Amino acid sequence: MEPDSSQQSTFQSSTKPWWEPPTMAPKRTQIPLGSALILAVVAGLVGSAVGNVTGGSTVFGHHVNLVSSTNTVERKADSIAGIAERVLPSVVSIASDSSNGSATGSGFIIESAGYILTNNHVVAGASDGGVLTVTLNNGKTYEATIIGRDTSYDLAVIKIKALNLPALQLGNSDSVKVGDAVIAVGSPLGLSGTVTSGIISAKNRAVTAGDGTGENSFINALQTDAAINPGNSGGPLVDATGSVIGVNSAIASLGSSYGSQSGSIGLGFAIPINQAKKTADQLIKSGKATYPIIGISIDRNFRGSGAKIANSPSAVRIDGPADKAGLKVGDIITKFDGQSISNADELIVAIRAKNVGDEVALSYLRSGVAREAKVTLVAAAQ
Repeated sequence: MEPDSSQQSTFQSSTKPWWEPPTMAPKRTQIPLGSALILAVVAGLVGSAVGNVTGGSTVFGHHVNLVSSTNTVERKADSIAGIAERVLPSVVSIASDSSNGSATGSGFIIESAGYILTNNHVVAGASDGGVLTVTLNNGKTYEATIIGRDTSYDLAVIKIKALNLPALQLGNSDSVKVGDAVIAVGSPLGLSGTVTSGIISAKNRAVTAGDGTGENSFINALQTDAAINPGNSGGPLVDATGSVIGVNSAIASLGSSYGSQSGSIGLGFAIPINQAKKTADQLIKSGKATYPIIGISIDRNFRGSGAKIANSPSAVRIDGPADKAGLKVGDIITKFDGQSISNADELIVAIRAKNVGDEVALSYLRSGVAREAKVTLVAAAQ
């Protein structure tokens, strides 16, 4: 019996012995023209890749020729990188060594003849026979002398013997708005030339800082979330133009992880540059600075709302501003120049943010009765 036509097209040979399996002929697949073109392109690409591999330029470890770019990134002058490039040459690292120990911090050049602004707590240890060493951004080191320092605002001016130094431009901290972009520059943990960025988180924060000697500084601070760590103290906080708007001075922390201090948790504080400039001018001119007062002693143990004048015969200074305005012991000050006062620190900071000679309005309670008064601030005795 002979196979039919379909069987003849399926087997390659009909003469093989019956015990050998038949050999199947390859089936033909019909591919549409469009698909054939796509496959041809893919095959061509694959063939090209294989050709590169076999030709000596491969991606599997044989003679790879990588193309390098010579393009440069252009950074705008108002970018963080652009601002940092302008500011960094004016920021210095400060090392204080004395018999009481050593400390490090930051500072920045405010006058090309070698005047540098920093925090008092950075240089205080060297004020009695210690040595201050300033390292510029270019690596040059100088021994510095203290021109003047002020514990009330935690500021100090030091000087090195150098000329034609790049001084920073001082801005206007009164015009700063919450949300403004800022950059902090300094030497946190001794890492000089460190730049961090953030925003102004709040203004007029009443911050009290102490150096462990019993002398406290009261700061009407700018709050920022730019990372500030131990060693940033005294460095500049600059705005989007590169102008200094604050002196980095303090951080809030949740615990102690670096010696007696801990790292940034996004709550940093800077002394407004308008206040720092006034104090620096006084220190350069006379080596001393003063601050305004209203002539009262405050009850630090009072836990109510407001700042209470202590119940002491000497709590209101005779012929002082408060005495002339009619305030008495036991009065509770609730507003200062329109600003609500919650506690003693807020009153002190609000007073020290003003100038000697300013006239301000006070709101206070006496035996629960609201009263008003105006006082003219005078300079604290030196």
